Amino acid sequence: MLSPSKQAGIQLFQSYLDAGPSISRGQACAGMTNKSSFSKLFPGQARNDWKQPFTFILMKEQFDIIIIGAGVVGLAIAQAVTAGNLRVALLEKNESFGRETSSRNSEVIHAGIYYPKGFLKSSLCLRGNALLYEWCARHEVAHRRIGKFIVATNDEECAELERIKLTAHDNGVATLDLVSAAKIRSAEPEVQAAGGLFSPATGIIDTHGLMKSFLGAAEAKGAIIACRAEVTGIEFDGRTWELEINSGAYRVGTRILINSAGLGADRIAQMAGIDIDKAGYRLKPCKGNYFTANPAPRIHHLIYPVPLKNNVGLGIHATLDLAGRVRFGPDSCYLASGNIGDFTVDESLRHAFHESINKYLPGVSLDALSPDMSGIRPKVQGPGDPMMDFIIRDEGDRGMPGLINLIGIESPGLTASLAIGDHVRELACF
Repeated sequence: MLSPSKQAGIQLFQSYLDAGPSISRGQACAGMTNKSSFSKLFPGQARNDWKQPFTFILMKEQFDIIIIGAGVVGLAIAQAVTAGNLRVALLEKNESFGRETSSRNSEVIHAGIYYPKGFLKSSLCLRGNALLYEWCARHEVAHRRIGKFIVATNDEECAELERIKLTAHDNGVATLDLVSAAKIRSAEPEVQAAGGLFSPATGIIDTHGLMKSFLGAAEAKGAIIACRAEVTGIEFDGRTWELEINSGAYRVGTRILINSAGLGADRIAQMAGIDIDKAGYRLKPCKGNYFTANPAPRIHHLIYPVPLKNNVGLGIHATLDLAGRVRFGPDSCYLASGNIGDFTVDESLRHAFHESINKYLPGVSLDALSPDMSGIRPKVQGPGDPMMDFIIRDEGDRGMPGLINLIGIESPGLTASLAIGDHVRELACF
């Protein structure tokens, strides 16, 4: 509950039907399912284009919390911080939620195996793993705890398995066991391995269903989401953050501003007045490509190679989706910032993919591989840099009270999303 002094100046939220950002109530951002849904929310209003998202003008209003970015992390934060009489808005530049990084990933629930001790990536992934399984069960989000094998294909990689197990143990991952080549072959006859690790806590999930559940939970507590609402300017008067939306068409204010803009998070931080190079916030977008195979190998678990030592990714692995479809990837290719909208998959990558896949799945032929999809990760570290942690920071010590930046939220951001939401709520003191 806010103190009377903190409540001073907070106005009632006003919204009007017009040609501006679309604000979701219920299923609004995805399009209404029937006319009665609209009439119940807005009695007396004419609505001829009811199948389209709601359209509102955001007047110059004061919120308690505004979150920029409606990916899986932004949505998780929204449901975590919305409570009581707090006025919470979630701004998304695209026409719907989760259109960038969140919609283009392996859809894996990670166990927290690989990250250095003391990293937020470690602690939030481990906590997030447990929270996510609980959430999925409670909210009927489709998922499967299928487990994964990390497979070594030579003696050097077998030695690396011990280091991975030790790192995982230090992070609190208790369920990670060394397994023999014979055990792997028994579980996965098509996999070739000299040894491996088995993680029973790893799973797969319907990411879109998860995001819908987060949005529904946030809206049920009173949050709103405004789509097609791009933040184009930020001003701070020492007390209130004022946001310009869509090049000055609309303005809103907030006491607490949470930057969860994914690939655009460094741009938002810069807009707020932070020197992103000095702060280490400038992102290095990294593209990950995926291929499929026809015929596909018959696997029952996720199959991961021993990770590369370049700290860029976990290597090209074999994943399953909830329909049983096999996908290979991602690789790692750093991009110039101007190319972050290019999601095409270069077919010439097939040879490199085949070489990597064939080390542990020798039955997959080159001709069987075809391009599938790609995603882009908002990395903080560049090529050759040591692994970098999530940046989740209250900027009060920079003279910016109320600003919380989330920078470089890549994998395992999906798994950690609920834990990140709780962490941000604590930073915001709610």
